Amino acid sequence: MKRVEVLHVDAFSQIPNKGNPAGVVLEGDSLTDDEMQAVALQVGFNETAFAVRSEVADVRIRFFTPGHEMNLCGHATMATVFSLLSHGLLEEKREITIETKAGILPVKIQTMPDEGVLITMRQAAPQFADFNGSVDELAAAIGLVSEDIELRWPIQYGSTGIWTLIVPVKSLDACKRMKPDNARFPHVLQEMPHVSIHPFCMETYDQTADMHARHFSSPYSGTQEDPVTGTASGVMGAYYVTYIEPETTAGPRTFVIEQGQEIDRDGRVRVTVSPNQESLQVEITGTAVFVKEMIVTI
Repeated sequence: MKRVEVLHVDAFSQIPNKGNPAGVVLEGDSLTDDEMQAVALQVGFNETAFAVRSEVADVRIRFFTPGHEMNLCGHATMATVFSLLSHGLLEEKREITIETKAGILPVKIQTMPDEGVLITMRQAAPQFADFNGSVDELAAAIGLVSEDIELRWPIQYGSTGIWTLIVPVKSLDACKRMKPDNARFPHVLQEMPHVSIHPFCMETYDQTADMHARHFSSPYSGTQEDPVTGTASGVMGAYYVTYIEPETTAGPRTFVIEQGQEIDRDGRVRVTVSPNQESLQVEITGTAVFVKEMIVTI
């Protein structure tokens, strides 16, 4: 039997037990792949992150749901960088690189008087692909009817490191009524049956937010809903400037995305989308807070 120290850190909030919980293991090099998966299963959060040595970046981060390994996870990145900083493992560095299965990504760290530690991570270049399935079946899979779907904008698979299905809906009321049947997702998402579903609307609880969202997990991940989603929020920013209001200026655009209110995990993600020569550059910014230390036995 092996005892593993896991830090419970909530990302995208400064209030414990709000935002999105992540498990963080700072000594990931001591674990095998199977042991990492076993730890993630016992922790039970949407993601548990493991910091390991890297030959090409300041740190390598591996991300595991209770069911499988992920290429990238925004909130678990925030939690891991926050934990490395809090434990004095980044020395005086405020700009680092992280190695992930989605590539080597830059991360910036700032300490602000009112907001505490702000962590900004760049995501992979955004990609989109068409959803050609049934809108009726898609709506039913998240507990809605097709009339709730906002058809002014396309339903699109999107990725800034992890694929999800972006689904525009008409109102906050529709978001409140959602009841996902995750087991139905693979049948509905025939082009990409392993991805999650990320509905959003332009109506918000907080007047300072630009968009509201929820995030329903693939049934293969072992969880049902992700409270506040960093990677999908990055996709939302890219989706907005691609489909809702195409970029008309050369400068960056910043959005505040709220998520988690329906499950009492209120959090915020700031997304900045900047045009570059080839595509769009997407960065997300968030905070984090330490909650407690856990010991997992595997």
